[in-house]
Amino acid sequence: MVRQERAIRTRRAILNAAASVFDERGYEAATIGEVLTRAGVTKGALYFHFPSKQALAEGVLAEQFSGFTLAPRASKLQELVDMGLSLAYRMRRNPVGAIFGTWTITTWLDATEKVLREAREQGELLPHVDPAESAWVFSAAWTGVQVYSHTLAGREDLERRVSALFEHLLPSIAVPAVLGKLVTDPARAAEVAAEGERLAAEAGELGDLDEVAAPA
Repeated sequence: MVRQERAIRTRRAILNAAASVFDERGYEAATIGEVLTRAGVTKGALYFHFPSKQALAEGVLAEQFSGFTLAPRASKLQELVDMGLSLAYRMRRNPVGAIFGTWTITTWLDATEKVLREAREQGELLPHVDPAESAWVFSAAWTGVQVYSHTLAGREDLERRVSALFEHLLPSIAVPAVLGKLVTDPARAAEVAAEGERLAAEAGELGDLDEVAAPA
């Protein structure tokens, strides 16, 4: 048990150090040596948990999304907005830096396209809209907003900038009846994040109960 707790603390220290280094340097410029120095661990300890720099970056990103659940929305376009706003909220408070490798991009693209396809099935999109093309534009634009906000304002205005992004792009894809009901206000970011953290905590508690109740 003591060894397991030590391993958990070591992994946490590595992830925290990597997050700060990636955030300050960017993925390409960051080095494993900097992460080791900041985490105060040996190279062997780091590679035990993360066999490569890419695996470390993916671990940091996975940590960013852990402990958070977004409840499905009746409107899938509102769900898309809530995804973007809640991620902006979490990034500003627990930054992971500009880690835009293939894994990150494809994950964000796939999630966006899935929601847009569901929106099309529900009749929320204008007839000309291609979910795959729109997912590419939305995810690329969101990334650009994050980079600009990080560079120019230390992400202090990130939720507001993401809100403005949706206000500019949504009219090009949403049918008027849906567009008029979408909530893109920056203040919604905190509300959605709080809801997601609560749902994740409840799910974790249920998981713990299942483990306790499981037969030996």
